[in-house]
Amino acid sequence: MIEIRTIGGYNEVGKNMTAVRVDNEVVIFDMGLHLPNYIKFTEEEGENVIKLSKKSLMSVEAIPNDEIINDWTRLVKAIIPSHAHLDHVGAIPYMSSKYNCPVVCTPFTASVIRTILKDEKIKIRNRIKILNPNATLNLTKNLKVEFINMTHSTPQTVMIALHTKYGVILYCNDFKLDNNPTLGRQPNYDALQEAGKKGVLVAIVDSLYCDQRVKTPSELVAKEMLKDVLLGVHSKGHAVIVTTFSSHIARLKSIAQYAKQLNRTVVFLGRSLSKYINAAKDSKVIDLTKEGEVCSFAKHIRKKLIQIEKKGAHKFLIIATGHQGEPKSVLSKMTKRIFPFKFSSEDHVVFSCKTIPTPINEKLRAVLENDLKKAGVRIFKNIHVSGHGGYEDIRDLLRMTRPKHVIPAHAEQTGTNAFVELARELGYTNKFIHPFKNGDKLIL
Repeated sequence: MIEIRTIGGYNEVGKNMTAVRVDNEVVIFDMGLHLPNYIKFTEEEGENVIKLSKKSLMSVEAIPNDEIINDWTRLVKAIIPSHAHLDHVGAIPYMSSKYNCPVVCTPFTASVIRTILKDEKIKIRNRIKILNPNATLNLTKNLKVEFINMTHSTPQTVMIALHTKYGVILYCNDFKLDNNPTLGRQPNYDALQEAGKKGVLVAIVDSLYCDQRVKTPSELVAKEMLKDVLLGVHSKGHAVIVTTFSSHIARLKSIAQYAKQLNRTVVFLGRSLSKYINAAKDSKVIDLTKEGEVCSFAKHIRKKLIQIEKKGAHKFLIIATGHQGEPKSVLSKMTKRIFPFKFSSEDHVVFSCKTIPTPINEKLRAVLENDLKKAGVRIFKNIHVSGHGGYEDIRDLLRMTRPKHVIPAHAEQTGTNAFVELARELGYTNKFIHPFKNGDKLIL
């Protein structure tokens, strides 16, 4: 018997967690934060938050409520995050110790988790076990896990194939089918097709942008967009600041490459940038510390910005945290003069990202952009392509793997509805399409 329980990421985008029971053995996929709730809670509590706890985070719905699998606690054999984004791994420090099992993940993901544990001064009882992309591991006598290399917006993202005697359970959060990645390899199409031949019983599929009837463009397109803005727009004599997702190592690599062509010195400013850059170095993905100085803490950042102003900001390219307008980010503190930097008219600020469409993010970004406009700064927005597949990526995935049952995940209702429409278009009937909410179950 197989039973799947949806714990988090089915009512909302983020807070991902799914448990699969195969006879009397359980595997958990992902254990993530709901970032808007997490940010709101930590901002409101401010300095009053001495140590975040599972109880406090669960009370504000910032982490999944795993009480629905209390009867499975002793059966859990592994916690397996698909990649290093916080909405997939950020709850591990607060939740994993409940389960007497290892955390199995790629080297980059492992490095990020260890950094979070160190920063938050948390110890977990779980051993972190490394499994490389495209490798397999026998979890138990009856369960084998395979990491299928996949492209996304952070390194060493994998689709997780859980091989059982009943068929393959394929966990596909998050992904896009990028045939021209700027860092790392193409998706392992051979492994996906092989899983389809063996028989995929259930596929749990990232449906965030299923409502967009497109094939998501390659990261190579984002690189060309950056080239157009950084090299194609006159910036001589002016400061250039770029902000993007700290975990997007491929994007950081491209920005640093163009900074060299501009004869500007690269400086990375912010704790989260430091966290992911060091993870990429430790896991031997890429060493971006060779591209420029990494400044993590406020004292170091202030000192560096003073130095930049003395030497001339036009000689540097600053990569800073703050793409969503977070008040505690480096870019926000620069605009508020909390950090010693004075924006001048015609300085460039490049947002190599999209605004995540939640009320809190949209409000914070509006405040940041308004401050920049007051200073006369030139703003370049949406220099970005997504790491999530659209309608056509998902169509191709389903055709390659031919799952018997499909479950949309990681989406608002519009994405879920579009996935149901796509599945029907591919010949699935309602019996085999499961648009679940948190707390639902599928018994096979």
